[in-house]
Amino acid sequence: MLLPLHGAADVYKRVDASGRMFYTDEPKGGYQYKLILRTPKKSITFQSIRNNKKLFTPIISKISKEFKLDSSLIHALIRTESAYNPNAISKKGAVGLMQLMPGTAKRYGVSDRRNPADNIRGGVRYFRDLMKQFNSDVRLALAAYNAGENAVIRYGNKIPPYPETQNYVTKVMAFYQS
Repeated sequence: MLLPLHGAADVYKRVDASGRMFYTDEPKGGYQYKLILRTPKKSITFQSIRNNKKLFTPIISKISKEFKLDSSLIHALIRTESAYNPNAISKKGAVGLMQLMPGTAKRYGVSDRRNPADNIRGGVRYFRDLMKQFNSDVRLALAAYNAGENAVIRYGNKIPPYPETQNYVTKVMAFYQS
């Protein structure tokens, strides 16, 4: 059975005066909610994720092994970044399975960001370098992958206080641990 994930599940967050956080997909009640996660407009099915994961697993395994990273972590990163869609394009211009920006692709020798193997290789190399830079702290490396290494450094080698980045790290870690 295919279970589509429809684009109507944007997530909003608000913090009350005592610091409690509230999340909803339908902000109501006159409270000040901020959009923290916008889901894709087109439907993604669990079947398409499963099929593409199976298709790309040999490449992910090979490249992860080559760069001495846990392939389960790379799978979690890809699942979060693109839901295994090699044609994914973000609003900011990131492309492919690992959502490489043009500058990152150039820095890591990726000439075709749409080529799954090239995209994975460049993304894994970049993530490996982030792991080295942040002393194998997976959460900081993930935060840097999402917000940029300078943002992590600017906030004293801590996850930046950006809701998108904090949610990103939480999401990747949940996929990684499951």
